[in-house]
Amino acid sequence: MSENRLRVGIAQFQIAPPPAVLVTYGLGSCLAVVLYDESSGLGGLAHTLLPHALASNDGQRREKFVDEAITMMITELNGRGCATENLTAKLVGGATMFEPSPGSEKEPIGVRNTRAAREVLKERNIPIIAEDVGGNHGRTLEFDLASGMVMIKSVRGQHHDLAL
Repeated sequence: MSENRLRVGIAQFQIAPPPAVLVTYGLGSCLAVVLYDESSGLGGLAHTLLPHALASNDGQRREKFVDEAITMMITELNGRGCATENLTAKLVGGATMFEPSPGSEKEPIGVRNTRAAREVLKERNIPIIAEDVGGNHGRTLEFDLASGMVMIKSVRGQHHDLAL
């Protein structure tokens, strides 16, 4: 990986300035949340696993939860001079990788992760300007902070960009 490419693992987030490219692999039901401030070029990427942190989850990585990861990224971006009102979001992942078991009333985790992100971003007045969520296939993404572009590679061999 080149010096400008930064890998974001499961239950992690990374904030960076341009010309960094943030990369995360293996998004199935996990949800990637991209936050970007076009005026400064600063942005962040979180690879989240579960929708909400519970009080009983003390000691676990807060970054693995959609709600906590978004809050932590906003806090760090604010600390680096980004105003929340300048942030935009993109969502990737949240797939249903396995058929629900018969009689299961729970929504698939990918659907719940996506809903949690939409709720938190709406509460913070951060618009979601693009998304590639749902389906039943895995994804990898690259977030180029110099352009704000998010390139998605599907396990099925499809490639496309989420434009600003």
